[in-house]
Amino acid sequence: MFFRSSFASFFLVCASLQAIAQVTAPKYSNDFLAIGVGARALGMGNTQTAITDDVTSAYWNPAGLNKIKSKYDASVMRASYFAGIANYDYAGLAYRIDTSSVLAASMIRFSVDDIPDTRFLYDANGQLNYNRIRFFSAADYAFALSYARKNILIPGLDLGANVKVIYRRVGDFANAWGFGLDVGAQYKWKGIKLGLMARDVTGTFNAWTVNSESLREVFAQTGNTLPSNSVEVTLPRTILGMAYRFVVKKKIGITPALDWELTFDGKRNTLIKSNLISADPRGGIEADYNNLVYVRFGVNNLQQFTDFDQSKRFRAQTNFGLGLRLKHQDKVTAQIDYALTNIGDLSGSLYSNIFSLRLGFVL
Repeated sequence: MFFRSSFASFFLVCASLQAIAQVTAPKYSNDFLAIGVGARALGMGNTQTAITDDVTSAYWNPAGLNKIKSKYDASVMRASYFAGIANYDYAGLAYRIDTSSVLAASMIRFSVDDIPDTRFLYDANGQLNYNRIRFFSAADYAFALSYARKNILIPGLDLGANVKVIYRRVGDFANAWGFGLDVGAQYKWKGIKLGLMARDVTGTFNAWTVNSESLREVFAQTGNTLPSNSVEVTLPRTILGMAYRFVVKKKIGITPALDWELTFDGKRNTLIKSNLISADPRGGIEADYNNLVYVRFGVNNLQQFTDFDQSKRFRAQTNFGLGLRLKHQDKVTAQIDYALTNIGDLSGSLYSNIFSLRLGFVL
């Protein structure tokens, strides 16, 4: 009854926001936060809502922070996209306060650096001078403070929440500050792991400030409308997850996982779509040997395409991953994960090799 009433209440709130979304909220606001963190997750097609159990839980589902076994848990990741044009960085640190609660802090940066600014390419005499070219960066930052606590309301129910601050900057031309809240839950029932992640539950508001003077001359010459200050809203979305670990042999386990991401801003190019809700399923599987060596596979980004002959077909992004966990006297645990994945292009030509490192330790 608790889960049914919680889901129903959340869906009603999100449905009421759907009409507002068509007027004030772009579909892909703050979309750099949809990429994901950790090579384990990326190798499994981002299916983590029910199984995340380390410091990256602050991103996937803060309730999973309760599964951390060490006093401290830290992780870093760096990835390059589009042949190195864009860089994506992540760092996170979790601290176990006591046996029932965990605190974590994390940071994400997605940037395109060294963009040429050719406004000053010609000098006062009208001569072309490449030395006058300046450079700037377009960067998005997200900072999150997370808290998780176990056995809330009913035994076995773990809850967590993120308070996040967004900062976006486009050189000296514009910048934005945003604030948002995520909440998550995990529950294990007869070996079945269940997860719920509600992103931007109150809506995440980005307030953009535009340096109009720096753009006025160029926009006047090109006949474009000068942009002005505005507020951008990221609407709530819900991810439901389920997973189960099968023991094939004494030391060999297989964990299939399934996530459903639900958005409430009208039709999207997803497997299931309507005027009210769009559902984007993704699946992953992880095979492990004694919880030390891992092989992973995942499928996500299922989309429908129209060919030249107007026929319709579906394509999906496939992902692959490996992992290795090392222990030292039960005081330090190191895990290195690898993923072959991409940022959403389905052509296969922009796949990236991504590595992430996680350390768990007791001081």
